[in-house]
Amino acid sequence: MQIADQQLSELAITLPMATEIFRKNRLDFCCGGKQTLREACEKRKIDLNSMVKQLEGLTKKSGPTYEEMPLDEMTAYIVDRYHNDLRRRFPELLALAQKVEQVHGDHANCPVGLFALLNDMHKEMLMHMMKEENVLFPMIQNGAGHNAFMPIKVMNAEHESHGQQLEEAHRLTSDFTPPEGACGTWRALYSGLEKLEEEIMEHIHLENNILFPRALG
Repeated sequence: MQIADQQLSELAITLPMATEIFRKNRLDFCCGGKQTLREACEKRKIDLNSMVKQLEGLTKKSGPTYEEMPLDEMTAYIVDRYHNDLRRRFPELLALAQKVEQVHGDHANCPVGLFALLNDMHKEMLMHMMKEENVLFPMIQNGAGHNAFMPIKVMNAEHESHGQQLEEAHRLTSDFTPPEGACGTWRALYSGLEKLEEEIMEHIHLENNILFPRALG
């Protein structure tokens, strides 16, 4: 089915970052989630083709052969593909988590504490990425990666912390499983958490298993 004829609620789930695009254009993917993108754009007098292109951009994902990529290109790729993506992704997840806790706080399955967890995780990851971009990656780019044992050790330890936070997110959300009858915002939040975990795991794998060993020589 073409994106234009899919329901907003389904697009919010299959393309988690679509919720940010919808919110910016005041397209109701929660209570009004049954309407198709085409119907919603007609109602709001928004250019459908522009919206489709934005959403199609979220589905494009490609990458180079990491083992053959020069280290300076790999660090730049990580910043562009993962660091910048996480910086965009977290604010939307925080907004969704906060809304779910505020609106559904009395629900037995409400993930109480998730917003606080994600907020802490966001702050820690911002600091983590800043250290990589300002300290570790420049060392690698300048050919001094073989002297970066201690910075890499610190990054590995922080990666483990990120993994523990994801485990706690799983616990709070019953493994990202929304309860029966959950609203579009709740479902989009859990789908977004699944995508966040996927991004973080790919990110950590690329650094721990490919970049860091190659940099250390």
